[in-house]
Amino acid sequence: MSAQVDQLKAELLELALEAAHRAGVLLHDGRPADLEVSATKSSSVDVVTEMDLASEKLITGYLAERRPDDGFLGEEGASSPGTSGVRWIVDPLDGTVNYLYGLPNWAVSIAAEFEGETVIGVVESPPRGETFRAALGHGAFCNARPLQCRSAPPFDQALIGTGFNYVAERRAAQADLVRQLIPRVRDIRRSGSAAVDLCDVAAGRLDAFYERGLHAWDLAAGDLIAREAGARTGGRPGLEPDGELAVAASPGVFEILQPLLDRLGAWHD
Repeated sequence: MSAQVDQLKAELLELALEAAHRAGVLLHDGRPADLEVSATKSSSVDVVTEMDLASEKLITGYLAERRPDDGFLGEEGASSPGTSGVRWIVDPLDGTVNYLYGLPNWAVSIAAEFEGETVIGVVESPPRGETFRAALGHGAFCNARPLQCRSAPPFDQALIGTGFNYVAERRAAQADLVRQLIPRVRDIRRSGSAAVDLCDVAAGRLDAFYERGLHAWDLAAGDLIAREAGARTGGRPGLEPDGELAVAASPGVFEILQPLLDRLGAWHD
């Protein structure tokens, strides 16, 4: 059975890499000079561009043509249950506001679950020229380079990434938490893409990342890549990462950061 599962992982990884590459080319090369906001999501400053929608259509069309019985969960609405035991979790453009403004921290994120467990993660970052990938139990890579998270520094030397919600009240609570956290660590970074931040933990560019309010499509691929690079991930203590709280960090930093975030109330307004 394990050989069959490994064969399935290899097939899913190949498809995810190709779908992410095609979407990355579309987004990078096809970005209109007069890019328009086509809708809003959670608030007036949380945008959906025409390119989000085009990217998701490309990805789901490519995957559905090759594996028509699989399920989908997509940020822009492409959701169906499927019958194969495989479900694709797709963020066609993570970091939409960065993309809209011409900033480089954006990516295509594709994960595949098998029987409810994430087994494949791909994060394609065209502005960086980097493709992050992982298969459960087989390590994480950036292009051809194996990834390993950083050895844990003393907590007061930790560089931590985070993100902010687009709803004003929640942003205010998150800003207050940063005010309490920043004197305790080296510094805090905010890139605007959770998928990129999770990969940066995997690559040793951040010691940790946390955020409240993420969805499955924000998390699934990057969480697996971080774990396969040796990072620990979770939500509130004892829980998996979810919409209340997602944390990824080098193990020694994780042991301190996760309970600290819980005490500081990072999971609620």
